Amino acid sequence: MKMRKIMAVFWIVAALMIGFAGGIYLATSQGNVQVAPGDSNGKYTSKQEIAQSDDKMQKINQAYKLIKKHFVEKVDDKQLIEGAIHGMLSSLDDPYSSYMDIEAMEQFNEQIESSFEGIGAEVSLVNGKITIVAPIKNSPAEKAGLRPNDQVLSVNGESLEGYDLTEAVSKIRGKKGSEVVLEIIRPGVKDILEVKMTRDTIPIETVYADMKKVDGKSTGIIEITTFSERTANEFYEQLTSLEDKGMEGLIIDVRGNPGGLLESVGDILAFFVPEDIPYVQIESRDGNRDPYFTDLTEKKPYPIQVLIDEGSASASEILAVALKEIGYDVVGTNSFGKGTVQQAVPLGDGSTVKLTFFKWLSPKGNWIHEKGVKPTIEVKQPDYYFTHPVQIEKALSFNDTGENIKNIQQMLTGLGYQLERIDGYFDKTTEKAVKSFQKDQNIKQTGKVDQDTAGLIETALIEKIRSGEDDRQMEKALQTLYK
Repeated sequence: MKMRKIMAVFWIVAALMIGFAGGIYLATSQGNVQVAPGDSNGKYTSKQEIAQSDDKMQKINQAYKLIKKHFVEKVDDKQLIEGAIHGMLSSLDDPYSSYMDIEAMEQFNEQIESSFEGIGAEVSLVNGKITIVAPIKNSPAEKAGLRPNDQVLSVNGESLEGYDLTEAVSKIRGKKGSEVVLEIIRPGVKDILEVKMTRDTIPIETVYADMKKVDGKSTGIIEITTFSERTANEFYEQLTSLEDKGMEGLIIDVRGNPGGLLESVGDILAFFVPEDIPYVQIESRDGNRDPYFTDLTEKKPYPIQVLIDEGSASASEILAVALKEIGYDVVGTNSFGKGTVQQAVPLGDGSTVKLTFFKWLSPKGNWIHEKGVKPTIEVKQPDYYFTHPVQIEKALSFNDTGENIKNIQQMLTGLGYQLERIDGYFDKTTEKAVKSFQKDQNIKQTGKVDQDTAGLIETALIEKIRSGEDDRQMEKALQTLYK
């Protein structure tokens, strides 16, 4: 289905993805519309405005000439100009407005291909900290246990303090096969964590589908990992296939989905949101709203639910809140909360300023920015889903105490081993559980947790989580879909 109303080219960006740019892009049938810097209405700046701007720029010109003439060392023109641009954007205190120089734009263009090399996670700049929005499905970042809201302190021992988002991304991404070590702070964890990963090729497979029997009913499950150019087509193919097989209910899973193309999520919502309500509204700074509609005449005849979590951002939130506000249940935990619109404006030399131009609002006009989409059915995952990598310098054993032991105890409990306490004290039941695990792994049964045993525990737990076992959110969605 075609959207009834089309706007000019803009980007709605959840954040800059490490190895992939997670944004929302829309084009007009007439082609790209260039917007003059500083003009949110899409019109070129007038001569009067330029003259006024020139008067205000005198102070900057004075500073530029002063530095060029008197600074103790020679300064490159490019360094000063790009520094000024960075400074102006950083003064906005907006994590989604940024400057991408020529090199960054080349990387950006590479990153929107069908695959890329890196760790596979999207990041944002939150309160001055490089913060994980979501790891990509089956990526090194996901396998290493990175989670939404992890803050990255350093890359291979180099601090990221003072780095902007583009600079940080360039440090983290890299060639397939190369190793990267991130130091991170995780909410609720006292110690700084060290996470090692081997960069890899990250294919952009965006849609996964399955069919399950629930109370005798054929239930379709479609997972969307990001919204790329082919996502809507892939979704249509999978949806049609499930419907042809007699699907009686649908669950759309956008957990950990950091966003993507607006056209993509719009085309998907065109299957579900009727024409009498906009699926999204775009609001300019003067308060004018531009609604988007579909051509759909009636809703689907079967029940639908959406799964979200704290890693669901931007386009995922557009989908979730649109379906929520037309009466479908949303299951999981509160989403990320990204409700602004950025426009990428080329500066003529290959570099680009990405500036926040708009807000996006829900069908009913609600702004979810920094609040997220609240689920209608709130379900948290088991505690062991939120354990963290263990760094062990000395083997942990009976009578030891500490945060690492509590973390290990949560992991062992998640793997099904029986413990009497999970409070950080290494008691006899913890020792017994460790021995049982070591026996199951065919390694020496010492009852102590060294780095090798800890690594095996982590690997086993990650495999269990990725298998979908004990996925309380999915279980709840399946239980309530037909209620």
